[in-house]
Amino acid sequence: MHYEKFQDGTVKCIEDEIPFEVPEGWSWCRLRDLLNVCSSKRVLQSDWKNEGIPFYRAREIVKLSENDFVENDLFISKEHYLELEKNYGIPQSGDLMVSGVGTIGKVYIVKPADQFYYKDASVLCFENRNKMLVSKFAKILLESSFVQLQMRENSKGTTVDTITISAAMNYLCIVPPQNEQVRIVAAVQQAIVKVNEIQFNKDNLHSTITILKSKILDLAIRGKLVPQDPNDEPASVLLERIRAEKEELIKHGKIKRDKKESVIFKGDDNSYYEKIDGEVSCIDEEIPYNIPDTWTWMRLENCCVKEIRRGKSPKYAEISNVIVFAQKCNTKYNGIDISLAQYLDETIIKRYPTDEHMQDGDIVINSTGTGTLGRVGIYRNTDNTTGLLIVPDSHVTVIRSFSCISSHYLYAFIKAHQSELEKKGEGSTNQKELKPLTLKEMLIAVPPLSEQKRIDKSINVAFSHLAIIEKCLN
Repeated sequence: MHYEKFQDGTVKCIEDEIPFEVPEGWSWCRLRDLLNVCSSKRVLQSDWKNEGIPFYRAREIVKLSENDFVENDLFISKEHYLELEKNYGIPQSGDLMVSGVGTIGKVYIVKPADQFYYKDASVLCFENRNKMLVSKFAKILLESSFVQLQMRENSKGTTVDTITISAAMNYLCIVPPQNEQVRIVAAVQQAIVKVNEIQFNKDNLHSTITILKSKILDLAIRGKLVPQDPNDEPASVLLERIRAEKEELIKHGKIKRDKKESVIFKGDDNSYYEKIDGEVSCIDEEIPYNIPDTWTWMRLENCCVKEIRRGKSPKYAEISNVIVFAQKCNTKYNGIDISLAQYLDETIIKRYPTDEHMQDGDIVINSTGTGTLGRVGIYRNTDNTTGLLIVPDSHVTVIRSFSCISSHYLYAFIKAHQSELEKKGEGSTNQKELKPLTLKEMLIAVPPLSEQKRIDKSINVAFSHLAIIEKCLN
């Protein structure tokens, strides 16, 4: 059993605090038995100078703990520094500086060349005046999971986590014999070299996979991913099918006739022309690359069975039978995540016509704000495990293709141009928006339907292999 004896002679059993057994010759102790914890006076912004003595706050210690060096442009006057040094002291070589506010528990060992700077009150100094304690081992100890857990559980603060000196002094610690401390440090450093090497290779492989995905999409939209089949119906036949499908929708009042419909064709001079409302103009400057002869160029607007527009501003409820697809549902790394959707107040469901209800194969594009603007995703019914009706909010644009244009091919094409869409936001820095008109005018290279299907299949096969590699990496 483990006991703790106090200065007044009382003894307390602390067996319930001991998290694990330690080897023979090791000892449990409180941190105050190893290190002296102290703090300083906070340096106010009014005391900052353009030059003088550098000082570090918790946020700089966080960076130092990861990079071992950071450029620091925070200074105080030499006079103010001498006053602080007199009252609070400065860290010495071998001391450990710990971020005590916000991102707590990041540790940096003071080096001899670091002696002439000052620590802000958001930094705790764990002074090492114990000749039997190796500073590098002390850093390993403070960064260990069981000490870090004590830091988190005993931190106080109304808005941000804060380590107090009294709590830190009471952390439960372990100390091995000094020679073993040295061997532990060497073993950890050797292991970290290997871990960093593995992480470096892993990061490189992640980057390679990202590049590969981009290259696969790029080859697909240029007609270079799968071979052309001379027996395929040319894409020009698709245009006739689209016109027929469009006329049927107009006849049933589901869409309105576009009086300025765009028709793109290749002239006898091999230049591309666009006819709108009877006027013909050459658009060679807009054509980004050559496509196979059986392909054709179309405006995105003419590929869609419904008008390209955003959803509506929702009114939320705690629970209902309708959910709202928002920007956050179209995630950066995990595809479509409907678990992030909120419930819609069903009293406003009448504001959403039936064609606004999201359907399998809808392409979704985040269309406002910074950070997510231009992100492209594809919604599948299988994503919606709730089985509830789902409608888009006003920050998402929905693209829905005609039946003779594969939604998966169209998604691949738009996804290949995501980086361009991200740059086409208009408005102020924090209020940028990707306007529906920008998307409507986007040029789409359309292959024959049979080739679209072959492209879809090839992309799926390639991406599934890459997904297996990514899963192993994670």
